[in-house]
Amino acid sequence: MLAYALNLRAPFVSLAPIVTTVADGLGVTPETVGILTGIPVLCFALAAPFASMLLARVGIERAITLSLLGVFVGTCIRSAGGFDLAVVGTVIIGASITIGNVSVPVLISRDFSSSAGAVTGLYTAALNLGSVITTVVTAPLATAFGWRWALAAWGLVMLVAAVLWQRATAGRDRSPVHLVPAHGTSDAELGSVWRRGIAWCLTLTFVGQAFSYYAVTTWLPKILADEQGMSDAGAGGAASLFQLFGIIGGVGVPLLLARRLPLRAVFAGMSLLWLSLPVGLLVAPELWPLWAALAGTSQGGNFTVIFTLVVQRSRAQSEARRMSAMIQGVGYGAAAAGPYAIGALHTATDGWTVPLLVVIGALTLMTVSGLLATGAQRAPA
Repeated sequence: MLAYALNLRAPFVSLAPIVTTVADGLGVTPETVGILTGIPVLCFALAAPFASMLLARVGIERAITLSLLGVFVGTCIRSAGGFDLAVVGTVIIGASITIGNVSVPVLISRDFSSSAGAVTGLYTAALNLGSVITTVVTAPLATAFGWRWALAAWGLVMLVAAVLWQRATAGRDRSPVHLVPAHGTSDAELGSVWRRGIAWCLTLTFVGQAFSYYAVTTWLPKILADEQGMSDAGAGGAASLFQLFGIIGGVGVPLLLARRLPLRAVFAGMSLLWLSLPVGLLVAPELWPLWAALAGTSQGGNFTVIFTLVVQRSRAQSEARRMSAMIQGVGYGAAAAGPYAIGALHTATDGWTVPLLVVIGALTLMTVSGLLATGAQRAPA
């Protein structure tokens, strides 16, 4: 699972370091290539319900295998021709990764329910580590072998993950995800997750988290270049602190929970650290390394908290599947809008004050909703 997670962000993060090179190769503008980085996030939102239905029909093991193969095929198609093929390949990549996004929380609920926080933390850390590795390695690969081979190389890593996954799950039950009821409760009695208050609290928490994460990931290099006078290359390297410290948050939150610290207190602390970035960039921008490190730690930590809560607050595996699809469908829809909204506000105001205030608003929504979610009663075991 961790080898899989290492690759769940690589296919679209890999574009960022070589966007100009890819644009020249495809004969389009860098802004047009930017569409390719937004398509997967939009797929995360639109394809989540279909990924949930696929998971129910074919089971976790087969769903993740299909996800791995789909990313491989999409990565090859994206690098094979012009811009039209690049869009087709990117859509396949986004839809395939969505299957993994929905499957992993259900897998954790099924196989690691007693250590959900620790496993979710390792999964989050692997996501961030994969982003860091991809950001660092893609440009040198493009220089040595060309941008098409540099992007296609991440598909080969997916094949390795597929082999490892097949070996790890050989001989296991590959049946669809059926209900494992809590205290004899039937699937019909559980009802729609769209009517559960806890599901909406977690959804709004993830909306704030995902909107802010993708907005900051997209625009932090530009903010640092404009406000601190950095070169584009220097700003990109500086902004990688935000991703790097996400590894610490993903691993650190489970360690805090293992010391029996209340989940609500951990979430509140992480939320304050997240807010330090937009607030800090407004009041003390010269301390940007500190703000990037604190917020990076928090974005990794809060992702862990949110999906730990999905496992803990779900009354059955099927509910975990449906809740995961709901949260990610709505949350990634907001995430897809984040970079465009922040960019538009920057253009309209010719500055970064208003965009950063919007990020503060999104993080405030995350904080309030998350505090309500962490205060809710845990689902019976």
